[in-house]
Amino acid sequence: MGRLPAAMAPIAVFLAARADHASTALGAVLAALYALAGAIGQPLLGRVVDRSTLAAVAVPAAAVSGAAFIALAFVDCAAQPLAAAVLSVVAGAATPPLEAGLRAMWTRLVEPRHHHKVFALDSASQEVVFVAGPLLATAVCLLASPDLALVACAVAGSAGTLAVAARPPASVRSPARAVHWLGPLRSPGLLVLLTASVFFGVTLGSFTVLALSYADRHHEGWLAGVLPAALSFGSLVGGAAWAKLKRPWSPSRALPAVGTVYASAFAILLLPAPSWLMITASVLPGLFLAPWLASAFVACDALAPSGTATEAAAWLIAVIGLGQATGTATAGQFSAYGHTATAAVPLLGAALAATALVAGRRRLSLP
Repeated sequence: MGRLPAAMAPIAVFLAARADHASTALGAVLAALYALAGAIGQPLLGRVVDRSTLAAVAVPAAAVSGAAFIALAFVDCAAQPLAAAVLSVVAGAATPPLEAGLRAMWTRLVEPRHHHKVFALDSASQEVVFVAGPLLATAVCLLASPDLALVACAVAGSAGTLAVAARPPASVRSPARAVHWLGPLRSPGLLVLLTASVFFGVTLGSFTVLALSYADRHHEGWLAGVLPAALSFGSLVGGAAWAKLKRPWSPSRALPAVGTVYASAFAILLLPAPSWLMITASVLPGLFLAPWLASAFVACDALAPSGTATEAAAWLIAVIGLGQATGTATAGQFSAYGHTATAAVPLLGAALAATALVAGRRRLSLP
């Protein structure tokens, strides 16, 4: 519930701007500002969580973000673009660090032998968020109004944050430790993981453009939603299967292996296949999506210096988001050259991620 606004807001903000008769370009800029501000704000809020508690940071952040969403609902984006831009930035930057906070918390709440399970289930649940969020935002916009969708972002984010904050683990303070000013970024292994994660994010951002391009070329608009849903469905299945493993691989072994297979699974998407085959092919890379993320967050927690676990998880989330934005922009440019050129972007991103992991696998060995 608390993570829903991250998936709802870009569409809600874009449609709210269009409802105010703003240009498509302005709507896209506002949605991009929200996402970029979130990517910058999460590591900063994560650092504060590491020095206090998740509840102490998430509740005020939810209040600020929710207030910005509600204020944005009352702003005419076409007449007041600067105000709309400021509110979009505030709403994104103040996004409660629930994803990073919870992922840093799992290793304290469950036994080490279950770490791969809880991270796999967490990654799979994130896929549910990113399937349900856009659908919910679109439904509210169509059945009521885009302004109400912005209010729904505020309500969902605040309610979910309060529910998490009310649980005892969210109020447990980490032991005070002296932390280097670079925080988790002074870990060589974590830098390898973050580099690979940027390219991993490229695959997610470019796949959305690939789905839109494929749907346009075949004049079947429904495919624009079905192909990402097929990728997410594959991730749900892959996450459930990964959680069932009794003897999980170590991240230093799992990440290069899963990353290589993940990249290979995108190769079939290069073919201008019929719709049914394209949907099936979209499931294949999804099968390795949640296992990749689960292994990445297990490694992230172990590689982060003491006292920086939440900030490290926030950096991982942020660079994936940066990669998504890069992938979307790059694939958008390549879409003019046809299906194969567009499909090459997620394949290239996955291949570069796998290459970085294979080259730096020794630094990924856990302490």
